[in-house]
Amino acid sequence: MKSGLIVFGAVLVLMGGVFTFQGLGYLAGSAMTGVTLWAIIGPILAVVGIVLIVWAVRTGRPGKTG
Repeated sequence: MKSGLIVFGAVLVLMGGVFTFQGLGYLAGSAMTGVTLWAIIGPILAVVGIVLIVWAVRTGRPGKTG
């Protein structure tokens, strides 16, 4: 389960990056290109992914209490 959460978090980070660059207009060829909404949603997804990865890595470590 731990590795699954890490992979899911990494996918969220990747999606967040793509959404951000599309929203800012750096990645063309999509209906999302140049739409400010995706430039806002992208970083939020990336941060959620990072938090999920950190949480998955930190939980379940031997010797850690609480």
